[in-house]
Formats: sequence, C-alpha cells, structure tokens
Amino acid sequence: MTETIWFLVVGGVLILMALASSTFKRLPISTAMCYLAIGFLLGPGVANLLHIRLDGDTAVLRLITEVGMLVSLFAIGLRLRVPPTDRRWLLPLRLGFLAMVLTIGVLTLLCTYGLGMSWGASLLLSAMLAPTDPVLAHDVQVEAPGDTDLLRFSLTAEGGLNDGIALPFALLGIAVCRFEASPHDALQWSFVLQAVWGTLAALISGWLLGELTVRVVGYLRTRHGEALGSEGFYALGLIALSYGVAELLHSYSFLAVFAAGLAMRRVEHRESGDKGAREAVGTVDVGDLSATAADPDRAYAFMAERVHGFTIELERIAEVAIMLLVGSVLATMWRDIFTWRAVIVIGGLFLVIRPLAVQASLVGSCASRGQRLLMSWFGIRGVGSFYYLLYAIEHAPKQVAAPLTPIIIAAITASVIVHGVTSTPLMNRYQRARDND
Repeated sequence: MTETIWFLVVGGVLILMALASSTFKRLPISTAMCYLAIGFLLGPGVANLLHIRLDGDTAVLRLITEVGMLVSLFAIGLRLRVPPTDRRWLLPLRLGFLAMVLTIGVLTLLCTYGLGMSWGASLLLSAMLAPTDPVLAHDVQVEAPGDTDLLRFSLTAEGGLNDGIALPFALLGIAVCRFEASPHDALQWSFVLQAVWGTLAALISGWLLGELTVRVVGYLRTRHGEALGSEGFYALGLIALSYGVAELLHSYSFLAVFAAGLAMRRVEHRESGDKGAREAVGTVDVGDLSATAADPDRAYAFMAERVHGFTIELERIAEVAIMLLVGSVLATMWRDIFTWRAVIVIGGLFLVIRPLAVQASLVGSCASRGQRLLMSWFGIRGVGSFYYLLYAIEHAPKQVAAPLTPIIIAAITASVIVHGVTSTPLMNRYQRARDND
C-alpha cells in the first residue's frame, strides 16, 4: 500500500468514526466491529491493500499491540476511583484470578480430551483465550471516574487484572510444549515463584511510581508554579517508566502500568476528598488553565482528568490500529477459521465455561442474579488474546502455534460480533432496571 493510500484510508476511517460515534451508542453495533470489517475489506480477500503476515511481521505486530494494551490498562486504572481497601475489589479479584484459572483449567481439559490436542497446546490455547479484553469493552466498562456500579466496576477491573495474570499460564503452556517436543529438556517449576514475584513486584513498583510521579508534579505545581501543562508527557512518561521498571524487575509490565493508573487516581481521590473529580475541578476558564493547574484545591483533580482524557483518545486510536490489523489477518485466513474445532472451543468458552467459571467464583458475593448473568456473558476476547497469540508465535514451537492461530482469530472475531451486537441492548436494559429500583 502506498503512503498516499495509507493516509487516505486512515484519515477517512478516523473522520468517519468521529462523525458516527454518537450513532454507535444507540445502535447494537460496536466500533470494533466496524474497524474489523474495514480491515477485512482492505485485506487480500477484497481490496488487496493491507497485507499482514503473522509469521513475518510478528515482532512489529506484537509491539503495536503491546503499546495499545499498555495505554488501555493505564486508562482503566485512571477510571477506577475506588480505594484499594474497599470491599468492592473482591469481585474483580475473584473474576480476574479465580474465574480465569477455572476457565483455563476447564478449557484445557476440553481441548485435550474433547479435541485430542496435546496438553501443551491445550494449555497455551486456554491461556491465550483466558484474559478478557481491556480495549474493546467500552460499552460494559466504567464510563467515568467515580462510577461505582458493581457490574461495570467488576468487568473493568477484571480486564485490568487478568491480562497480566494470564502471562505465567502462557509461559507454562509454552514450556510444556517444548517439553513435549523435546522430553530431554526438563520442566522448570520455578515459574510458580516467578508468577508470585512477577505479580507482587509489578503491582508495588507501578503503584509507587504512579504515586511518586503525581506527588512530585503536584508539589512543583502547587508550591512553585512549575511543571504546568504537558499532561500527555506525564502520562506517556509514567507508562514507559512503569513498563521499564517492571521489565528490569522481571515482573509483569501490564500489571505495573495498571497499578500506576490506579495510584494516580488514588492520589487525586485523597486530595479531592468527598468531591467527585469533575466537581473538584469545577469550571475552568480556557484562558486560565495554568492557574487551575497550580491551585492546591484543584491541581490533582485537574491533572488526573486531563491525563484521563488524553489516554482515552490514545486508547481509541490503538483500537483502530489493532482491529484493522486483526481484520486484515482475518481476510487472509477466513476460509480456515470456521472449523468444527473452532466452533467447539468458541461455543464451549462463551456459553458454558465462562458462565460456569464466573458463577462458581462469585458464590456468596453481593452481586445480584442479573449482574452475575451479565458478568458471565461479557467475557469479551480481543486485543489481549491477539497479543498472546503473537507472543506464542514468537516463543512457542512453530508446529504448535500455527494450528492454534485460526482458532484464536475465530474467537476474537466471534467475540467482537456477538458481544458487540448484544452489549448496547443488554446494558441499556440493565441501566433501565437500575433506574427503576
């Protein structure tokens, strides 16, 4: 594709989606569905303008997807304006860990005994499909900081947690695949300690970096009138620092970036007190932004809201780029993805395994029956699964990763369509029920 066509396509897509954004909120169509369709039409099957080779462009694709994931996870952390000691965190912790582990375990058994796959391939496939998506789930996530609706909060926080927690299971799946291919290479069971270290070190380092950065910037603004503006630089810098420190500590960078976003919002929450973030900022004179940024009563809320707005825009751009790529990949292999194996995996995951895992993990919780049913259904698979697919292509034996690719692409496509179609009507119905209570 020439540079001119690239500019025309990207520019047209962005303007079209900006004009139609309010329309999508009323229709049972998600933006991800449109990006996927456009990517498909641009791919080899139709317009033949966008060519993506998973085996040849893996490193670049993984980097693009990883950046999109990092931005989205940071933005999710900024949305969750709930103290870490609040009991509401128990539900996303159950979903992000217990439900995910149950999903991996049952899906592994299904693939091994039902589809005749090896243990390593079954575990790797299950790990790739286990995390719910933090990028594509706009309609079911927290809409604004301070929204503490149990359903939205739980699904949003679950997406922030399990994308990092899924990594050790993917690494274990790759290790088992290698052991099966070469039994002389003994399995290393130190991954259990690494998983514990990776999780704790990431959460602690990300939180400390987030709090330190916000405190330093807030101090310079409120005490000295310095470091005004450039909220986008702070956001990108904090994401990069959290990622880099987590990598140096051999921990999970996704969790670190998520924790950094949580920490920034937590500092704002403590400084704003009982006021909401937007209430704390109040009315801002466009010509007097510097005075608002340096006001001790509004500085932290102003900074958090500006960073949040910046990362939301980046998240939407990342969604465009990644789903166009997935759509192009779909165009190259659409004849191979709708197999009986894919149907069994997708149907089993969406209709049986995810619902049962969620129901089991929420036994005794305060969630209502309606909330549990919606949590069971909205296990959206998308960018996280695509990232782990690319990771597996890079690190797993080729003879294992290649057959799993069509199943993963099929699951992502199915999730984008069925969850995209059902999210608006189901969430509107849920909101009406809440308003009537």
